[in-house]
Amino acid sequence: MKHQLPILFALGTALCWGLYGPTLQYSRAPGSPPPPPPDGWSPFKPYVGIGLAYLVLAIIGGLIMMKVKGDSFSFFGKQAPALTWGFAAGILGALGALSLTSAMSTFSDKPIPELVMPIVFGGAVTIVGIHAAITHGGMKPMMGVGILLTGIGIVLVATNTPHGAGHKPPADAAATGATGMSPSAGPGTQSADSAGDSTPGG
Repeated sequence: MKHQLPILFALGTALCWGLYGPTLQYSRAPGSPPPPPPDGWSPFKPYVGIGLAYLVLAIIGGLIMMKVKGDSFSFFGKQAPALTWGFAAGILGALGALSLTSAMSTFSDKPIPELVMPIVFGGAVTIVGIHAAITHGGMKPMMGVGILLTGIGIVLVATNTPHGAGHKPPADAAATGATGMSPSAGPGTQSADSAGDSTPGG
């Protein structure tokens, strides 16, 4: 295969980013909807964790691999595009990560990565195609058909992927709704009216 190695790396990206959303749903504050600070937390808190991962893998790992590959540590002169455009791409990636984190954190019920991720990746494919058409001029008719089919695919995947059960109500709330009394009221606790009714000769 002519492009075997790039395709393998692309599949690796699809695997990691495909699991990105399902993993990110667990970073949301518990509750439906999640409580704001100080009882819960904002989408920016897991975003810091994402940044730490980038710091470890991208900066530390990148510097190590630059050394392994015999690269120079200069980012100026003819080496400047590596940092300039790499930083621009990183900004877009970071904004995308923030948008995805916010998407997972703003569901009123259980986060549904099965809904979000097809929109992310189907939309990304479409944006890539539109960017190429603008950059290189013209859009072939079949590309328009492909964009339409991508939109149909997004809807089909998002609406037919199993989403699992929603959040269960807290045990205290469930007990309150079932018995009509506060969970803190023990089985021997009675109301004033019931106590009055139970007096002898009443």
